[in-house]
Amino acid sequence: MSHYPNSGTWRACPQCGRHVHQRQWGTYQQCPYCHYWQRLTVTQRLQQLVDTATFQSFETTERPVNQLGFPDYTEKIQRAQRQTGLSEAVVCGTATIVQQPCVLAVMDSHFMMGTLNTVVTRRLLHASEQARVRHLPLVIVTASGGARMQEGVYALVGMNLFLAELARLATAQLPLITVLTDPTMGGVSASFAFRGDLIVAEAGAKIGFAGARVIQQTLPVKLPADFQTAEQLLANGMVDAVIERPQLRAYLGRALSNYGIGGQVHG
Repeated sequence: MSHYPNSGTWRACPQCGRHVHQRQWGTYQQCPYCHYWQRLTVTQRLQQLVDTATFQSFETTERPVNQLGFPDYTEKIQRAQRQTGLSEAVVCGTATIVQQPCVLAVMDSHFMMGTLNTVVTRRLLHASEQARVRHLPLVIVTASGGARMQEGVYALVGMNLFLAELARLATAQLPLITVLTDPTMGGVSASFAFRGDLIVAEAGAKIGFAGARVIQQTLPVKLPADFQTAEQLLANGMVDAVIERPQLRAYLGRALSNYGIGGQVHG
């Protein structure tokens, strides 16, 4: 996997527009001028969250198929695969976070905006099933624009399929921790993002269902400046904690330790 958004020496900050040198973004990819957090790749997220060399991805053979014959969908998938080095918008496997074992699923917004489709759903289902088999907590890092429109009802059905699997995970008395990062929108936020036993939001993340512009055009109201931010959700009791990126790994390690569950990581 590559650090695909990091090509080039200078990058304009999406929030303040200032040109920032690659070295100025730092390890945690934060703008030195306005403190905007850059969206991370799967590789960067794993490097920041898991203990060194502990992530073992699950073997996956399924690949996305243009079942509905949607125009240009196959080409868009192939382009996303070339640009990211990923086969789909989520990577799942086992890992330890501060020596605490878990099954980990990380979504990547750089692959077609991290949208939920049949393959992403199958991988998430497999991750939850493996958590039950190995008796491990499940941690999902969300970064998604919602369900993938090119797969229509197939993508929407996946939301319910995964919710049914999470009910089985709960019956097995295994915890689900969801980490909501920028962006967590649409069908992902409407389904499993807020089903965690512990719901953590990364500081500065945009989280909601429909985008603010769509809502503003539909409703004749002025939206607050902090609308759909992680911090606003915390103030309204929608998430359990908002954590700055440098502290996220330690926070998750403590949370997993509190659950006291350590089953079979590998094998």
